[in-house]
Amino acid sequence: MLHPMGMDVEPTVWDHTGKLVDSLYLHGQTRVSRQGHVGGEAKMEADGHVSRRPLEQELVSRGVRMTHQRRLLVQIIQGAAGHLDAIALWQRAQGQDPTINKVTVYRTLTMLKKYGLVDELDLMHLESGKHYYEAKTTREHIHLACTKCGRIQEFESSLFEKLKGQIERERQFSISTVRVEAGGICDRCK
Repeated sequence: MLHPMGMDVEPTVWDHTGKLVDSLYLHGQTRVSRQGHVGGEAKMEADGHVSRRPLEQELVSRGVRMTHQRRLLVQIIQGAAGHLDAIALWQRAQGQDPTINKVTVYRTLTMLKKYGLVDELDLMHLESGKHYYEAKTTREHIHLACTKCGRIQEFESSLFEKLKGQIERERQFSISTVRVEAGGICDRCK
């Protein structure tokens, strides 16, 4: 299915136990995820207008050699239905290429961070200090972490963009990166 903004979105998919497997659907401007306690993934339940940068294209344009394993890792990150930690990324990659090792995963993540193509998140330390990765978005967004159920929502707002502009103007400060996380109780847990 093609989102009006040109992004591919998949319909909701549930397994035989009723567990959410993958669902991306329109829901205003909030992208929602549920913190995955298996395999280090925070699964996405919805995808609104949060658009991701094309990682492979960005790397090629910078002259980075795209090996088979690097391409595989980039495709997994780009297509992930949630925020992945390094181990979950490695496990997914091993499912497609058993020769890939953790060193390759960590080196690729380091390179992607160096080029500013992925964000490294701790998501309110909901999972004992794990770090999660996501392809950088075209606009900054706020992560809302439910401290009760672990659900993660991504929220975009023009007000957030205006605040960044105000900070830059009033403080003569050039913002290169923003990470905002809010912890609290989501609408489902109230």
